[in-house]
Amino acid sequence: MLLMKGMALLPFMLSLLVLLLHYHNEVHCYGDKQLLHLPWDTVDSTCLSHKSRQEKGATILEMKHQDYCYGGGVKDWNKLLQKRLILDDLRVQSLQARIKNMASTQTRDVSDDRLPLTSGVELGTLNYIVTVEIAGRKMTVIVDTGSDLTWVQCQPCKSCYSQKEPLFNPTASPSYRTVPCNSSECQSLAFATGNTGICGENPPTCNYVVSYGDGSYTRGELAHDQLNLGKTPVDNFIFGCGRNNNGLFGGTSGLLGLGRSSISLVSQTKAIFGGFFSYCLPSTQSGASGSLVLGGNSSVYNTSSPISYTRIIPNPKLSTFYFLNLTGISVGGVTLQDSSFGKSSMLIDSGTVITRLPPTMYKALKAEFQKQFSGFPTAPAFSILDTCFNLSAYQEVDVPTIKLQFEGNAEMKVDINGVFYFVKTDASQVCLALASLSFEDEIGIIANYQQRNQRVIYDTKGSKLGFAQESCSFT
Repeated sequence: MLLMKGMALLPFMLSLLVLLLHYHNEVHCYGDKQLLHLPWDTVDSTCLSHKSRQEKGATILEMKHQDYCYGGGVKDWNKLLQKRLILDDLRVQSLQARIKNMASTQTRDVSDDRLPLTSGVELGTLNYIVTVEIAGRKMTVIVDTGSDLTWVQCQPCKSCYSQKEPLFNPTASPSYRTVPCNSSECQSLAFATGNTGICGENPPTCNYVVSYGDGSYTRGELAHDQLNLGKTPVDNFIFGCGRNNNGLFGGTSGLLGLGRSSISLVSQTKAIFGGFFSYCLPSTQSGASGSLVLGGNSSVYNTSSPISYTRIIPNPKLSTFYFLNLTGISVGGVTLQDSSFGKSSMLIDSGTVITRLPPTMYKALKAEFQKQFSGFPTAPAFSILDTCFNLSAYQEVDVPTIKLQFEGNAEMKVDINGVFYFVKTDASQVCLALASLSFEDEIGIIANYQQRNQRVIYDTKGSKLGFAQESCSFT
């Protein structure tokens, strides 16, 4: 009889034990989580990548993150990771100022292919990089959807930052020619860069100035030459030949502009690729690589979920940018409540690191995340990141899944590698990798940290943008 009573109590006792263990760890149970492995590993490799291939009419370039490129050359990773946040804040301030300037209509006088996409860490840039060729010379350039003009540093250079590859020498290229200052290409600079073209002397060439607002800039002449994207040639490609350049470009040769103006790569290659491109941004883990795919053949993607599309929000005064309508956010399966959802457009940008949300929206996300992640010790805030934890005592943790919803029922599930920013490599200071804007009327930004391990598809012809999960790889 006693044995039977004990047997009857056994399920209750086991349930009680599970309950006690659960509350001992003070972690509330939510349905949608991802496993994060700790600590964060620094990489040990080189970033300069020249891989490319053609597949089913697409040109595919290998793409890597800048952190992958630093390899063993970084003496203080903690300092580098902290510095990047400071520089990222400067970029966001620059973008906000540029958007306000363009919105006021003021200007200042001054087929398919895949390319390897890599991180720019060794090169000290804030962005992802690919390798292209101009007049047969390999150039490793930053990929930036927030910029339009493609440019590289040129000889002779009045003032150039240090780069890994030799400077481009226009005199060694028989196909190089400058753009006249009275041409339509020169006049397009005002809309594309916010600065009008400047007439040079002897001959009257078109000189350009692009200021990035954080102190970075490039100045030089507008020119034509042959661009090779993998094995795909682009004749008479318009680009900037930079003679005076300074700023946050690290050791790259320049920048590849994927914006929407007439002088962007996307517009100049529309006859070849139809205005389609996509990328998969890899993490900073050792060996990670992604791809920039030029062309709209989706069969070359390695996606693990269906592609969901949302429309690109038109904005005549800011038509060089890609804007989306963010309609909701969920954390760990819990839908956030905020009146600003669906009422203001968000900029999606490959060059900004940390996603910025309007203050009330961020406050709601922060509160829900802290509620679901309350069982872990906190750590001091750092720079723009104010939700930080000390995870140095853990080998792995369950992290609430963050999902962004867009108009048309499109959804982007933030990969586990895009949730936390490691301020300290030993995980003693790990912060939620999203931040608040200063004011409600500023433009929100969906940044590259949250786009990791996603196939992001830009269909400029159909004015739509797609998301699908993909474990980034160039293979």
